[in-house]
Amino acid sequence: MTKQELLARLTAILEEAKTGLLATVDAEGRPRMRWMTPALLPGRAGALFALTSPGFAKTAQISGQPCVEWMFQSPSLTEIVTLRGRINLLDNPSIRSEVLEVVGPRLRAFWKLNAEERDLLVLETVLEEASHYLPLTGEKVSVRLD
Repeated sequence: MTKQELLARLTAILEEAKTGLLATVDAEGRPRMRWMTPALLPGRAGALFALTSPGFAKTAQISGQPCVEWMFQSPSLTEIVTLRGRINLLDNPSIRSEVLEVVGPRLRAFWKLNAEERDLLVLETVLEEASHYLPLTGEKVSVRLD
């Protein structure tokens, strides 16, 4: 599987599932996972984007340890994509607007906690490697993305 094929599978899963799990590491070295609503943005290849609030625990965890892992699973449970990379916290109105345009409508629960768009940070995961796994056949392929 090529890099482009793997990213195409990820795009298909994201279009259908809309969410994924983000794993970070806290200050004590313990893993922390949470559901997120990320997006791949046209014209910004090699990165995955999501939004967060500066006051959320994940922001401090990412500042202390920017290496993260994402997991996405098809709703039919027949396909899993994992991504590894480094997250940058971006406070940039232009990129925030791009991400909001794609994921904003999918963030009903998030908006209950964060009413002010201008206060949001963008999580930019610079993708380094990925794997594609088919649980029914046991087939797994890993690809470098950087």
